[in-house]
Amino acid sequence: MSTIARCRELAATIAAAKPPPMTIMEVCGTHSHAIARYGLKQLLPEQVRFVSGPGCPVCVTADGDLDAIVQIAAQGAIIATFGDMVRVPGPRGSLAEARAAGADIRVLYSPLQSLQLARENPARQVVLLGIGFETTVPSIAVTVSEAARRDLDNFSIYCAHKLVPPALKALVEDPEAQIDAFLCPGHVSTIIGVAAYEFLAADYGIACAIGGFGPTDILEAVRALIEQIKGAAPCVQNCYTRAVDYEGNTLAQSQLAGVFGPTDAEWRGLGAIPASGLRLRDEYSHLDARNRYELEPPIPYDPGPCICGDVLQGKALPAECPAFGTRCTPASPIGPCMVSSEGSCAAMFKYRET
Repeated sequence: MSTIARCRELAATIAAAKPPPMTIMEVCGTHSHAIARYGLKQLLPEQVRFVSGPGCPVCVTADGDLDAIVQIAAQGAIIATFGDMVRVPGPRGSLAEARAAGADIRVLYSPLQSLQLARENPARQVVLLGIGFETTVPSIAVTVSEAARRDLDNFSIYCAHKLVPPALKALVEDPEAQIDAFLCPGHVSTIIGVAAYEFLAADYGIACAIGGFGPTDILEAVRALIEQIKGAAPCVQNCYTRAVDYEGNTLAQSQLAGVFGPTDAEWRGLGAIPASGLRLRDEYSHLDARNRYELEPPIPYDPGPCICGDVLQGKALPAECPAFGTRCTPASPIGPCMVSSEGSCAAMFKYRET
């Protein structure tokens, strides 16, 4: 059966189930793009509503962290970062603007490249900007442990990593969010496994399904969520068994835990969430960029009409932003949700999904 035929079959099955009004939050930027790309909202009954969540690590990075890394760049460090962070506007401007003013910003494809930069520039400090969820942290952990092993005293990391489960807990405890179900992130789930979400069903009665990224994968997950809600039997259903298992990737989890420990973190839109971020363990604290640079307090920042924070909480759709597609476009973004390749505003703009 072709993908198109299978999608039509799944859509018909979902419609025949006569689902009640429900709001599903997808918690992965790749899911947001796939839903828009394949027009999946148009295939579903109108009472099944999708909203985007905090599934884009670039988007949820707080203004205070952007402010700090631009300050570090201004002090002469080589900033090593993944490309999506370069154009995100912040209180003191973006990294792109800092580069235009003379800062040395290098775009990486692998965090291990930052070690090469440190070796090639022994007279300069190299700061790796650590952004990402559980998916990317294990490779960062390997990089940090390798830097310590090689005693690279001109390497450090600015850690702004985030953990997904505490953010989901914060969302379901917010009465304004009104989320009925989570389409859990596929990539993150390969690392943390099914078990990490079980508290959502057990403690909060929230239906959960882990889905892949093809259109049929997502529709299969939606069907599973509808069955859970109609049957009043919330659970965590793994619809991505080819990549995700119950325990997750225990080797990656071990790498992460050996270098990082949990800490409170600030999220764009969601605010401060306990134990939702990562910090370097004491034995690696000498590689913490925060300990090497004098940083001024963050300055106030007004993003204008941007409502990225509300979009990340599922309280608004991208098209409801007064700047969407006019003042805020991928070519001239106001907020990070329009910058990142995983941002929901960028997805809606690219595929003209409203």
